[in-house]
Amino acid sequence: MGELHHKIDLGQARSLINTHIRRISPDLQTNINKALHDHPETCYKEFFAHDTLTTFLSKKGLSVTPKTYGLETSFEASTGQGGRQVVFCAEYDALPDIGHACGHNLIATSSIAAFLAAGHVLHTLNIPGRIRLLGTPAEEGGLGKQFLIDAGAFDPPEDIAAAIMAHPASQKMIPSHSGVEYSGIAGPKTSASHKFKVEFRGRTAHAAAEPWNGINSLDAAVSAYNSAAMLRQQIRPDERIHAVIEVGGTVQNVITSYSRMSWNVRSPSLKRADELLERVRRCIEGGAAATGCTVTYLPTLTSADLRVNEALCRAYVEDMGTLGRKVVETHGEPSGGSTDMGNVSHYVPSFHGMFSVTKEPDVVIHNPGFTACAATDEAHAEAMRCAKGMAMLAVRVLVDDVLADKAREDFKRCE
Repeated sequence: MGELHHKIDLGQARSLINTHIRRISPDLQTNINKALHDHPETCYKEFFAHDTLTTFLSKKGLSVTPKTYGLETSFEASTGQGGRQVVFCAEYDALPDIGHACGHNLIATSSIAAFLAAGHVLHTLNIPGRIRLLGTPAEEGGLGKQFLIDAGAFDPPEDIAAAIMAHPASQKMIPSHSGVEYSGIAGPKTSASHKFKVEFRGRTAHAAAEPWNGINSLDAAVSAYNSAAMLRQQIRPDERIHAVIEVGGTVQNVITSYSRMSWNVRSPSLKRADELLERVRRCIEGGAAATGCTVTYLPTLTSADLRVNEALCRAYVEDMGTLGRKVVETHGEPSGGSTDMGNVSHYVPSFHGMFSVTKEPDVVIHNPGFTACAATDEAHAEAMRCAKGMAMLAVRVLVDDVLADKAREDFKRCE
């Protein structure tokens, strides 16, 4: 344990957190967890979630600001004064058609629980420090956290000691070592991801009467797709290229003049993702050149890879151990998934843990089976355990100068 700039009994703080979360857990399960799960909303349309969460926090007597940073479905609440600042990030958007198959209802629930419990410790023990809960919409495909970064939600960055959140997972996503089953990962690794759309424009013509007068944009899209499919043979095992044709014509006897594709290029680091993106662009432009079409790139959404902060991860593992949970400190291989929390981790010291909520062998996130798992009592219980660890992590960052300094050093070392 490092030097405390404010002397407290960590055992007492831990006891206060555990007791407070046990007390508020039923309320959170009914009015946050279940409510969000029963009303799934996609990115930037989380109006029910926004109103539910802001109303819940306001009733707790907290200072809440709705519709923050130019987003109708973002909000923030704060407590404490002086000292360092910790930001809890709450996600609450769902996936189209399959609802909360990524368990963001559990993320919102655990972040709120941790925020309330850590705030309870600050007030009870009269600890200087500021804790903010930031509602972060549109993680699923909308890159909401990058919008919030650009809008100043994490400014000034040197004022934030840590940004904290955790994500539910299935047990099969959690590594085991020497036969030991772990309940979570403190420092998972994710891939950097470029998401973008491409428009091909050609010229329409009757496909039977005068096909020679047409320029087929669908051919350009198919050529680009096939070229990228062949490129997959020469990319690294931890890289991914995804593509779909969203628009490719409507009538078979009319040469298609407009086609649109959606792409996703992933790699473990931004540098490698940029390099792979350039190779994919050549496939796209080759399709356009071969058919005589023009090509337009629509704005790119880039999720950065998660920067694992070893100091924060180590402290979280220690505190989860007091709850009887074995947590892997870091996981060496990227999961293949991406998150806009990666963008935050490139801006301020960040923690993005993972906690297992199901041992079903055939269930992973973004699967309808995970939607059902995200609503179980077992999943809520694990979210509450994780919240206890996150709340204690926040308190330790606020009171422990050495931990805060090491977290900042780890962050700068990754730059």
